[in-house]
Amino acid sequence: MTATGDRTLRRAMIVLTLIGIGIASYLTYVHYKGLSPICAINQGCEKVQSSKYAKVSGVPVPVIGLVGYVAIFVSLMVRGELARLATAIMTIGGFAFSLYLTSLELFRIHAICQWCVGSAIVMTSLAVLATIRVLRAPDDSAWDDTGAETYASVGDPEGEPV
Repeated sequence: MTATGDRTLRRAMIVLTLIGIGIASYLTYVHYKGLSPICAINQGCEKVQSSKYAKVSGVPVPVIGLVGYVAIFVSLMVRGELARLATAIMTIGGFAFSLYLTSLELFRIHAICQWCVGSAIVMTSLAVLATIRVLRAPDDSAWDDTGAETYASVGDPEGEPV
């Protein structure tokens, strides 16, 4: 993948991560304020957020999501193969957790939360993009600390990066 392609994927992932942070922040706020989330689907959000599955070991699911999205955001601010791999691992883990939560909504709670579905779509998109980014990782050695391509003093006479 070209560095430009990687940069485009990273920017798209940053936007998606900020959307995820927004969703998780809203649901965390609603949880701690004791409010009912705005929901267009027949009170499904309230039923999901008040279910016994709304917490994992006493931690509200929106808080887990918020921490996860912030960690993904931080990993996107770090360059290198290890950071790309960490991002992929976190997003794939988030996708698996979203899949689990969606199955609970469908088969145990019997209600759909539009915010949860939105977060699941965001996390699924992040997992796909992060996987593509790892599989098509650019050669970081062609980039200096400013993100600009470096050119060898001896190399291609056309001035192309080597």
